[in-house]
Amino acid sequence: MRSINPSELELSEGKLIKLNRVAKVVTGGRRFRFNAIVAIGDGKGHVGIGLGKSNLVTDAINKGREEAKKNIIRVPIVNGTIPFEITAKYGAAKVMLKPASPGTGIIAGGPVRAIMEQVGVRDILAKSIGSPNSHNLVKATMTALELLEDAYMVAKRRGVTLQEVFN
Repeated sequence: MRSINPSELELSEGKLIKLNRVAKVVTGGRRFRFNAIVAIGDGKGHVGIGLGKSNLVTDAINKGREEAKKNIIRVPIVNGTIPFEITAKYGAAKVMLKPASPGTGIIAGGPVRAIMEQVGVRDILAKSIGSPNSHNLVKATMTALELLEDAYMVAKRRGVTLQEVFN
């Protein structure tokens, strides 16, 4: 699969999934730092996630956005939803994604919803099972999206025509 050049895509500003403040205790008090998980996409089947860390909130978000541009993947979208049901796991977080009929909307919570909005999926049913950890939910969702293939991708991988895939 060829790498995706972010400059070729019309990427959105990105969506902040989680902003976390962490503290390091030193003599004289606490030192605060921030980390931000950001999803970026074009709404046409491309999405990337990034984690940025900094002493300032805005810097952490900007770093996350830049990191997300480096990790863009292509997701097959069929009639505004995903081609088939898929489940993926990362750590103790498990994500189940199911295609939905037109008009259903994005039925998903938290991090999964943010990623689906950025990728351009309009109708999907999603369930997060296990750990509510945002980092792991994001990675589980991205793993599931990476495993998705449409009929054209399957035909190309097998080296057969599209007609032969369905027969």
